[in-house]
Amino acid sequence: MKALIFEQFGGPEVLQYVDIPEPSLEPGHILVKTEAIGLNFADIYRRRGNYHLAGKPPFILGYEGAGIVERVASNVEQIKAGDRVAFVDVPFANAELVAVPIDRAIPLPVDITFEHAAGILLQGMTAHYLVNDSYRVKSGDEIVVHAAAGGVGQILTQLCKSKGARVIGLTSSDAKREIVLKAGADEVLSYDSDWVNGVKDWSSDHQGVDAVYDSVGSTLMDSFTAAKTKGTVIFYGMAGGDPPSIDPRMLMDTSKTLTGGDLWNHVTTLQNRIGRSNELFDALRRGTIQIESLTCFPLREGAEAHRLLESRKSTGKILLIP
Repeated sequence: MKALIFEQFGGPEVLQYVDIPEPSLEPGHILVKTEAIGLNFADIYRRRGNYHLAGKPPFILGYEGAGIVERVASNVEQIKAGDRVAFVDVPFANAELVAVPIDRAIPLPVDITFEHAAGILLQGMTAHYLVNDSYRVKSGDEIVVHAAAGGVGQILTQLCKSKGARVIGLTSSDAKREIVLKAGADEVLSYDSDWVNGVKDWSSDHQGVDAVYDSVGSTLMDSFTAAKTKGTVIFYGMAGGDPPSIDPRMLMDTSKTLTGGDLWNHVTTLQNRIGRSNELFDALRRGTIQIESLTCFPLREGAEAHRLLESRKSTGKILLIP
């Protein structure tokens, strides 16, 4: 089978599109012929060597995708060849065939395309737990969404709006501003502006917002300043660098809350994965979530896809198509 591999850490140029042996079919697994594969910043970090990778080269990136079941292990009864499935948190997905544990195989309804499944599940599940678990968004809340033009940011904005919140998005360019407005944000501010005071001026009482979703990291103290007394900052990423240390006395003095979030602490069972996925699929059907900015590259052109994502000029989700 064909796969996108690398044998040493480095830039996109280390990626190679080559023939490798098919994965073995172990008990409790299925082999999925991938139709669409999601590309994420975690793949960039792993390719660079910033994230630990188990085993030895050649390495295969990719952790989410969707496709058709080609074979099942002898002890698998609930899934059969020909079924449509999607998956997240399954390694070695940058390949024509992926071995998927059955406890991570999400049934894919016939009215949801492979591209939409690979484009929504990882970011969508992240946005889902952020608005339902980390901070329960309610009608009338005023919310800041960092990196609002990104994959998570667009879905997060739409989910907050569906719950009746007012949303102000933060982004880095005029082109991205239009994308965030199209996602439903009430206002968009540039990182180049005095956005902290801009958020306060925008808030109904000019004292700040109820919650700030911060995926940038280095902006954490500014996020606290933009949150009102008794407000909440939800920290769930470090795209802009490590966050500063937080003085707990500041939290006490302002009655503000800092909470963290990691998807894998929230999707610990197959039932939970399927439940959250079905809610996302329903949101797609209703139009609550719209995914219009899918950018597709052939798997063989994976290096170009990495360059685009690394440039931070992309908006929305990038997919690799075998």
